[in-house]
Amino acid sequence: MSLSAVSNRIVIVSLLLLFLSGCASMQNRHPADPIETVNRGVDQFNQEFDKAVAKPVAKGYRIVTPSLLDLGITNFFNNLADVPSAVNNLLQLKPTHALTDLGRVCINTTLGIFGLFDVASDMGIPNYKEDLGQTLGFWGMGDTPYLVVPFLGPTTLRDLIGLVGDTWMNPISYPSQDTYYALTTLRLIDVRADLLEAGDVLDEAAVDRYAFQREFYLQKRESQIKDGPNHMSEDDLFDDTFFDDEEAPFPEDEL
Repeated sequence: MSLSAVSNRIVIVSLLLLFLSGCASMQNRHPADPIETVNRGVDQFNQEFDKAVAKPVAKGYRIVTPSLLDLGITNFFNNLADVPSAVNNLLQLKPTHALTDLGRVCINTTLGIFGLFDVASDMGIPNYKEDLGQTLGFWGMGDTPYLVVPFLGPTTLRDLIGLVGDTWMNPISYPSQDTYYALTTLRLIDVRADLLEAGDVLDEAAVDRYAFQREFYLQKRESQIKDGPNHMSEDDLFDDTFFDDEEAPFPEDEL
């Protein structure tokens, strides 16, 4: 199956979820989440898949992979992601940022041995991460419905469209089909391994895990699109200020 076919199926599934919104209850519906009933069902499926497959594989990967190699793999994929980031910076009329990202790619691909070492960051060169979802927001595409996509997790329709475009721009998409699937699988395992602690914190801290995850994602994306000074990331799950032990993060009567 080609990359374009996979991307098309992802979009079709998401459009089907939106179509099913007519079957969702209107009571206590979050304005950004018109198909919450459907999304919660998909989220539950994703949690079960994560517990049965993704998390055990990630833990095994963490055990057998030396920390230096693990860091190198993460750096390798981050270096590839700087290519679509540079394109998106250019599309957002930020030529200086685009050139900086391209400079990072050149430095890390050569001096960093195909991106295994993040030499650019060691040299103090900033990383201006941008994606096509942010670019669409920059050019006026407003808020779109929140979605939970099977296996992929939280997104919005705008970000899902952006993901397809970013995947197409990423050099990982252009080797042979077998190589693409192997690299993509490795990337997903590496990302899940890096988020093991964050997932545990999320499970322990959130009274309503789904609502917490939704609010975190939407706030993070809003900050990124507006180029907020303090972009939220998964690391913020460890920030004590993001939780209040004496109060649920998102009281149920406000959902």
